[in-house]
Amino acid sequence: MGGESPHEDDLRSDDLRLFHTGEHACGYWPERTARDLVLDPRDARLPRLYPQALGWGFRRSGDIVYRPHCRGCHACVAVRIPVAEFTPSRSQRRCLGRNADVEMRVLPAQRTVEQLALYRRYLVARHPGGGMDDHGALEFDQFLVGAWAQGRFLELRQRDTHRLLAVAVTDLVGEDALSAVYSFYDPDETARGLGTMAILEQVEWARREGRSHLYLGYWIAGHRKMDYKRRFRPLEAFDGRGWRPLQFIAE
Repeated sequence: MGGESPHEDDLRSDDLRLFHTGEHACGYWPERTARDLVLDPRDARLPRLYPQALGWGFRRSGDIVYRPHCRGCHACVAVRIPVAEFTPSRSQRRCLGRNADVEMRVLPAQRTVEQLALYRRYLVARHPGGGMDDHGALEFDQFLVGAWAQGRFLELRQRDTHRLLAVAVTDLVGEDALSAVYSFYDPDETARGLGTMAILEQVEWARREGRSHLYLGYWIAGHRKMDYKRRFRPLEAFDGRGWRPLQFIAE
């Protein structure tokens, strides 16, 4: 991988190799640069190592398993919901009420024409000029499906019309957890709170299957697009050594 050099960390598993990426533009703070710690993408054990890596605060994007590792910045904090302890807040219960006409189904992670059209509409509306708004079928498959992940697509549809409202890309993490990889939804239906609804449905899916956690990726305090994750409580955060209730790290 160009611009990278081997990096030894305390996250060793036999001969597991990790790399530092070169510096690149930060996806969250435009005035900053970022770099990541990446598991060797050529390692055939990635499907087996992935659940353990999530427990170390890593995340999947396509076939890349990474963790932010920036000089002088620790803003990105990996978070997860302990499913058995989660109770929807008042606003989340209102979200469920607004979506009482929505049904959920879980499908294999295989792109459809309908999903791709919704994905493209979402990116154009939500991320104009961000480098993703020209994504097509190839980018959809690379980013959301990948070659080795045990993923599923959770669809939210309007019950009467069967219109596709949202898709939550979700990884099965062994038998113990789910990981919310990405979600996209109808940009004309913002009043529904479909992003919140997708997480609530993933929590219920995990609960039905007896899974202990739903991983939510990274929380960034004060960031407009990321701070919503604190509304799902209780929430656990990875502090570099283990998982703790969020307030012990962030407050």
